[in-house]
Amino acid sequence: LPGPPFMHQQTPRKMVYYGQTSCEQDTERYLDVVKYVFSCYKKEVPLIINTMGWVKGEGLLLLIDLIRLLSPSHIVQMDICDWKAMPPLTPEHVQFSAGLHTKGKQQSKCKQMGLGDVDSWQNPEGEDMSAPQHKLLYVNPEFPRAGVAGEVRVHSGILRDMSILGYLGHLQNPDIGAVLPLHYLVPYQVPFNAVALRVIHTDVAPSNIMYAVNASWVGLCCIPEEVRCQTDGPVLLTQTPICDCLGFGVVRGVDMEKKLYHILTPVPPENLRRVNCLLLGNIAIPNCVLVGQEGIEGEIPYVTSDYNYSI
Repeated sequence: LPGPPFMHQQTPRKMVYYGQTSCEQDTERYLDVVKYVFSCYKKEVPLIINTMGWVKGEGLLLLIDLIRLLSPSHIVQMDICDWKAMPPLTPEHVQFSAGLHTKGKQQSKCKQMGLGDVDSWQNPEGEDMSAPQHKLLYVNPEFPRAGVAGEVRVHSGILRDMSILGYLGHLQNPDIGAVLPLHYLVPYQVPFNAVALRVIHTDVAPSNIMYAVNASWVGLCCIPEEVRCQTDGPVLLTQTPICDCLGFGVVRGVDMEKKLYHILTPVPPENLRRVNCLLLGNIAIPNCVLVGQEGIEGEIPYVTSDYNYSI
């Protein structure tokens, strides 16, 4: 646990590629993702849930949904001195407060009186999930600048880039002293019709899909359905699946003549055989990877300064 996350990356037991740094635009899919990942928890060991730092407005309501959904035994709430925007998350507060997608106990009483069409979530055993029973451990730090949000936002982007670079570091040969640029490495060739494709965060016209995918960070995923295509592809999904993500890769090129994706990834071949879906999200490859390409004469591939910021 101590130390920056990019220094000790591990292969997770179960992972879903959400594809965005914030869930603000699609909170329902976020909750579905949490439920999907949480379903593999066997309860043989304690589970620590690291929630988001979004605790204002709808973020606080979403946090209440998560508490109802996951039924933790303990909640550790770290507050900021003289900051009263977030109430203590006591069992009573969670029980009687409405979440973003769930209703509190008071609203359930209104339903019994015929005053509103509301419902409460039920878990498989039929237990009412709107009545949490947890122990609240409330921490109020007094050291200066504790929890200053502006600095966290700046650092989060840097730490995210470091995590991506740390992951790409697994592509390097440990026996070679020099670090090889990505364009020196041999990619996998993946036929268009062997994997389904989906852009998560925005709508892209099918005619422009390859422009979006080229030079992008993608989640290498496994959907339950077999990918079948009568043509050379590409295979485009109309909805974002909630499925296992086996790792990540960089689409370093698209061969339109041979109908091939060129993908760099450290995922071992035995796991790559299960990959049948590429998910493209709003996660960018760190600028230093694209700008720092060695041995390039003329314009750097995928990099431009001629860009209209009003678009």
